[in-house]
Amino acid sequence: MSTSLLLTALSVGVVHTLLGPDHYLPFIMISKARGWGIRKTAALTLLCGAGHIAGSVILGFAGLWFGINVLNLEAFEGARGSVAAWGLIAFGLAYAVWGLRKAFAKQDAKEAAGKNITAWILFIVFALGPCEPLIPILMYPAAANGGAWQLCAVVFVFGAATLTAMLFVVLNACYGLSFISVKPVQRWANALAGLGILACGLSMQFLGL
Repeated sequence: MSTSLLLTALSVGVVHTLLGPDHYLPFIMISKARGWGIRKTAALTLLCGAGHIAGSVILGFAGLWFGINVLNLEAFEGARGSVAAWGLIAFGLAYAVWGLRKAFAKQDAKEAAGKNITAWILFIVFALGPCEPLIPILMYPAAANGGAWQLCAVVFVFGAATLTAMLFVVLNACYGLSFISVKPVQRWANALAGLGILACGLSMQFLGL
């Protein structure tokens, strides 16, 4: 089993997470706006992160099983990435509009929460979003050089690194923000969260972040 490939999986998992604000910003914004605790925030982060990784893992295994050229898979992953970015843009815009309506109705973020479908919308968006480096940089080389065991090990290390990095950033940011009072703008918290998520989606689509 190649140690260098496992170390690459570890480093790529961490770096691609830290460089992509979509991996953590939506959870930080929603958690602060809704006044969620650490447990609920961590659960949503892990759920969406797992969906994010699983989509590319399934596609990668299917590509290897059916002998699909890696360039074709990369093109498909690129299309998935565009769909996910537009999904995040649409969600952020809709959430901002909803937040503004509740703010003008003089309801704060917690009172306006109602039936929570936010988690499922975010999960669907993240499941659509690809882990771009996983298939071409890790899965195909692992399968070619080390076989099934190395392939599974690389996927596990990459997934663990990605989820750990997501949790680290989200929970530390939420902890830091817990010392900042948002009472003066509590009414507008959901609208601001929506605008933050919208900006995140736009940066994915047009800046390639």
